[in-house]
Amino acid sequence: MHKYVIMGMPGCGKGTQSEIMCKRFSLVHISVGDILRWNIKNHTKLAARIKRLMSTGRLIPDEFVENIIQQRLQEHDWNYGFMLDGFPRNEAQAEFFLESYDIDAVIYIDVPAPLIIERLSSRRVCGNCGATYNLVSAAPKVSGVCDACGSKDLIRRPDDNPDAIRERLLDYEEKTLPALNLFRRKELVITVRGDRPINDVQADIQRDLNLAKYRIKS
Repeated sequence: MHKYVIMGMPGCGKGTQSEIMCKRFSLVHISVGDILRWNIKNHTKLAARIKRLMSTGRLIPDEFVENIIQQRLQEHDWNYGFMLDGFPRNEAQAEFFLESYDIDAVIYIDVPAPLIIERLSSRRVCGNCGATYNLVSAAPKVSGVCDACGSKDLIRRPDDNPDAIRERLLDYEEKTLPALNLFRRKELVITVRGDRPINDVQADIQRDLNLAKYRIKS
C-alpha cells in the first residue's frame, strides 16, 4: 500500500502527476477541491455550509477541512493506497495529519514562480463541461472551441489573472510552505522539478519513491 501527499504551488502540475500515479499504481486520488466542488454540484447538505463559509471571503476553517479528510479516508476504498491533493494547506493541518495518519512520502513539485504565472494566466476552462486547456502547452484543436463538447465558451477564471495569481503564490509561501517544512523535518519529502516535460517529472517521482519494482499499469 502506498500513501502519499502531493504538494506544490497552484499550477505546478499536481493534478496531472496525481492522475498518472493513480492510474499506474491503482491509487485513489483524494482532492479536497474535488470534494468541495462535488458537494456544491450535487446540492448536498454539506454544500450549504461550504457556500456559506466561502461567501465570507475567508479560508475554510481547518477543523472543517480536517473533518472532510477524516470522513473521506474512513471510506477505505483505497486498497492500494491514495494520493492526497490539496491538504494540508498550513502547518496546523500538517500537524493534525501526522498525528492521525501514517504516510510514505510527500511529493513536492517545485516550479519557479514566473512559470506558474505564465501557466495559470494561459489556462482556459470550458464553461459548459469544465474541460481545462492551456493556450501555451495544451491548446484546444480549434482555437476557442472545446475539444470535448464543442462549446465556444472557453473562459479564464477570475483568479487566473496575473495579479490574483501573485496573491495566491504569496498566500502559498506564507501558509503552505511551513507545512512542507514540517514534513521535511520528518524526512518525508522528495522534491522534483516541475518545469520539464510531464513524463520526465513522472519518471523522477517514481525513481525517488523507489517504485521501479512495482508493476505499472499500461
